Amino acid sequence: MRLLHLESGNLSLTEDYTEHVPPYAILSHTWGKDTEEVTFDDFKAGTYSDKIGHRKIQFCGEQAARDGLQYFWVDTCCINKSNLLELSEAINSMFRWYQNAAKCYVYLSDFSIRTVSGKSFSTWKLEFQHSRWFTRAWTLQELIAPSSVEFFSWEGERLGDKRSLEPSLHEITGIPVEVFRGKPLTQFSVEERMLWATKRTAKRKEDEAYSLFGIFGLHMPLIYGEGRENAFIRLEEEIGKRSRGANIHGNVHWMVPRAINSLFTGRSDLLSRIQRALQSKPISAAQFQRRFVITGLGGQGKSEICLQVASLMKQKFWGIFWVDVDNPSAAERDFIAVAKLLGHSAETVHEARQALTNTQRSWLLILDNADDPDFDYQVYFPPGNHGAVLMTTRVTECRMYSPDAFEALEGLEEEDSKNLLLKAAELPRESWSSCSYDAKGVVNLLGSHPLALIQAGAYISQGHCQLGQYPKVYQRQRQRLLKYRPNQAQSRYCDVYATFEASADVLERSQSESASDALRLLEILSMLGSSVLPLQIFEETWKGCKKVSRTSDEAMEIDEFSRDHVLKLPSFMVLKEDEWDSFRLTKATFLLTSLSLITRHDLKSYSGLSMHALTHAWAKDRQDSSRQGEVWIISGCVLGLSRLNTSFWQMKERSLLPHVLSYLEIEVKKAFGPGSKSIVTSIFLNCAQALLGMRQDTRLSQLLEAVFIELQQNPNKPSKEFLPLYDLQERSLTNLGKNEAAKALLQQILRIREEVLGKTHPSTLATMSNLALVLASQGKYAEAEAMNRQTLEISEEVLGKMHPETLATMNDLAGVLASQGKYAEAEAMNRQTLEIKEEVLGKTHPETLATMSNLAGVLASQGKYAEAEAMNRQTLEISEEVLGKTHPDTVTSMYCLAHLLQKKEEYEEASILYQRACTGYQLSLGSEHPTTKACVNHYSIMLNRLDR
Repeated sequence: MRLLHLESGNLSLTEDYTEHVPPYAILSHTWGKDTEEVTFDDFKAGTYSDKIGHRKIQFCGEQAARDGLQYFWVDTCCINKSNLLELSEAINSMFRWYQNAAKCYVYLSDFSIRTVSGKSFSTWKLEFQHSRWFTRAWTLQELIAPSSVEFFSWEGERLGDKRSLEPSLHEITGIPVEVFRGKPLTQFSVEERMLWATKRTAKRKEDEAYSLFGIFGLHMPLIYGEGRENAFIRLEEEIGKRSRGANIHGNVHWMVPRAINSLFTGRSDLLSRIQRALQSKPISAAQFQRRFVITGLGGQGKSEICLQVASLMKQKFWGIFWVDVDNPSAAERDFIAVAKLLGHSAETVHEARQALTNTQRSWLLILDNADDPDFDYQVYFPPGNHGAVLMTTRVTECRMYSPDAFEALEGLEEEDSKNLLLKAAELPRESWSSCSYDAKGVVNLLGSHPLALIQAGAYISQGHCQLGQYPKVYQRQRQRLLKYRPNQAQSRYCDVYATFEASADVLERSQSESASDALRLLEILSMLGSSVLPLQIFEETWKGCKKVSRTSDEAMEIDEFSRDHVLKLPSFMVLKEDEWDSFRLTKATFLLTSLSLITRHDLKSYSGLSMHALTHAWAKDRQDSSRQGEVWIISGCVLGLSRLNTSFWQMKERSLLPHVLSYLEIEVKKAFGPGSKSIVTSIFLNCAQALLGMRQDTRLSQLLEAVFIELQQNPNKPSKEFLPLYDLQERSLTNLGKNEAAKALLQQILRIREEVLGKTHPSTLATMSNLALVLASQGKYAEAEAMNRQTLEISEEVLGKMHPETLATMNDLAGVLASQGKYAEAEAMNRQTLEIKEEVLGKTHPETLATMSNLAGVLASQGKYAEAEAMNRQTLEISEEVLGKTHPDTVTSMYCLAHLLQKKEEYEEASILYQRACTGYQLSLGSEHPTTKACVNHYSIMLNRLDR
């Protein structure tokens, strides 16, 4: 052993010691380029001081001197590597040389103290653990062998030692702390010791084997040029002589169906979690079988993740075995193949499982495609506490096999989704940044679904369209695009629709009542939106059926539902019981959830169901046009009959709106085709009433225009038979600010109702109230007041003082009085109305909130700003919670509060609220709506005054 000696600043090499070696320090480092390191020849020639590698030699000598050591050893220049005999002896002695050193200094050339100065270790540990030193083959024994190991930065600053850094060194390397404390290596299995070196590499591949001589206490000749595999074979043979044939390659049996897909992107955190959960442990130390279950929708990449895990953990398992459990025959075939590979004769799954159980080696069993909710997959888990099992399934209940280690797989993160799409589209990487916006559009369209993104990329790469054109093509040719299959590296089911259809096939094969209910429920959900649908809607539909069943079908209005509607509903909503029984619905929901076709949400205030956007599209597209027409009517009956509970719809308005809008995507002409005209008409009018309540003014106008055309009615000339349709038309005109047209229509409707129903009929009174509102909007306050008073007098007599229609008229009259400056009278009426509404409707009802808002306005007009502000803030707070922040009524509360704060000269908050209100109105009502324009105008006036 040749040492370096530092004396009076001069370095020299000692004689080649064979015995009586003086105390010395030893350097552990990573090699740079060969031209940068100081070699034995450089040292002898004295041509080393200008080389980069001289810095760490100088550091080692100076640190040794500080520690009272005159001698030190550095591998770059203390070994004459041109002498193969000396090199072989040095490598075979290396572990012992490090073990005998008084001090070992780890010099981290890629870790600078400057970047972490003043930070705690927990803060800079991340940079520490990424040092290249932890990835090199030779540094394994350099960490283990010496009793004293100290770590230094590039600047030579001490970071800690093996004892103080022990927890982090264990976490980074996976080496048990007992090793650092000197526990004999012979007390650890061959497999365990091999695991410590799994991810370490060397410049010369043979060194990955040679660097382990000391770890296993071996002495062997070096044969550079033999290659890594042959080096390990020789090493295995040598270890085998001492360890009864133990395998050191890590993996001997590799039964995996295909290679990893080069398009695989993201999921790095999940891959790390799975590896930690499945990490091999000594057989003697295993207390339970290590498991991980991946659940999720088809096409999310569950099998691809397993391929990645198998590849990443190949060297950590003696055997990796892949079994397709899609059906019993496939599972039996693969299990018997596993047994045969292990040298056992097996004819059943049970016998094959037993072969695995009795294999005293580390193994990983992958159970892929466990997708049948009626099958008990427990039979495929080998008994005992040995081995690791990774399962993929669409059946969420299978999480029970690994309750502490599972992943409900969802779409990729946005950035990973874009990268996957662009890779699949074969676009040059340098163009990715410029494609980001278009890629994001496609990713959002496809809900970050991996298989769909790969299909989209393949479609683009084949020249069928450009990236930016894909969304438009998708809208026209959705089925074609989602069934488009890449030519190469296809997934198991080839396309998105095929993978979803596999789940539906499970239900269709079942032929059970619950499976049939599940398919019918899936159809209904496909006609509504993909967002969360409150489950309560089905109970409300059932209640609506009960109401309709108790009424006569004679003399019904065109917007009313009849027994014909009830008969359209699926059997899981039948009226056999006196009370709502959710049993069949719950079972159907459970089946669809268990197959990952839908997701159940148990939210704070209600439970609901949602679907991935692509599952939603597939569920609709799998129906032929005739069936789509039938299901559209069924779904319309669910919506319409549930609307008989108006409070449910008002309270769940935000959740239900997307479903109404999705339902109405059908062409009106097409909807009237196959179904009964009366059934379809009432469905459309109920949807129109929902749009009216939700203030979807533009969409309501479009729907009514189409319905008028199909019913061959003149929108400006009401007829007796279609009065409910004209009621909706006049409300639509009013909300759009077309007051003159609304007035003309209302006057005609009123004449017909007075003639047919009489002046005191509730429908006549409602028309009078609406006409009074239009007169007020036109500034004809005296006429509006007179009509409101007349309506109120009759309503109180006919309907009663606490009837909602009476209260609505009181509300309107209070508004007209305020508009004429009759504030005291308006305040009194508003307070009276509010008191009754709170009692009858409740404090959070939208109608109650409207009266609160009106009262706040009247108070402000009288200069009672403090009281007005308190009421405005209360109204806004409740409206945001009940109606949502973007509902027009909520936006109106913002507008009113902003206007009040402007009067109080609290301009900063007023400005914020004005901005929110203007944006809210533009989104909900449109830029041209009179209310939007008024809000923008008030805000502009305030800003102009502030500028002056």
